[in-house]
Amino acid sequence: MPSLEKPPHTPLPTTTVKWRFPSVHPEGHKYAAIALGITLLATIVTKVLFWPLIAVVVWVLTFFRDPIRTTPVGEGLIIAPADGLVTMIQKVPVPRELVGDLGDTPLTRVSIFMSVFDVHINRTPIAGTIRQVVYISGKFLNADLDKASDENERQHIVVEGRDGRRIGFTQIAGLVARRIVPFVKPGDMVATGQRIGLIRFGSRVDVFLPDDIVPQVTLGQRSIAGETVIGRVGGVPVAGIAQ
Repeated sequence: MPSLEKPPHTPLPTTTVKWRFPSVHPEGHKYAAIALGITLLATIVTKVLFWPLIAVVVWVLTFFRDPIRTTPVGEGLIIAPADGLVTMIQKVPVPRELVGDLGDTPLTRVSIFMSVFDVHINRTPIAGTIRQVVYISGKFLNADLDKASDENERQHIVVEGRDGRRIGFTQIAGLVARRIVPFVKPGDMVATGQRIGLIRFGSRVDVFLPDDIVPQVTLGQRSIAGETVIGRVGGVPVAGIAQ
């Protein structure tokens, strides 16, 4: 008669992860201090504005929050560089500033729109060496518009992986944003999901995927910087259902 005892097995790990308040990036400290100073001055004139302005201070601190992310590890994975809404997935010509690194053949562009409520710390989609960081001044159109890729203030970054594959992505300032802050420079070595910069107050990030990389996100999906897999080498196209 077969034994009714449970077969031996490897115990599951018992480590747990607890939620905690995300830290605030140092870039946000001065803006919070300015907002707090305005609040204190306004309170001298009238106490009516105190709580609304305190809400602004809290929002500023929230905008510059810098949460810890757990980045998937695996061969051929391309990780989202930004939090936000996937608004465009389409073949487009390579920006002229990136042709030298990415070639002149149209590539698949995945656009991620960041609202003023999203985390604005950007991260590198692959590990490797920073080959190019190009800042271009421009307009401040709504970052959700397609022409923002060519007309807005923006910064191109190219990362070359250990396998020689190069991934380009572009930080695009938006309607409210007024400055792109880089954390890296050409020649720096980066790990997948490492922080590479931020954009202040609403913006967009475009990622350019080579032909052998298949998008793993769908239109309308929300991505998480440093965690969501947005592309996979030799992957299978995915579809999504809005519900």
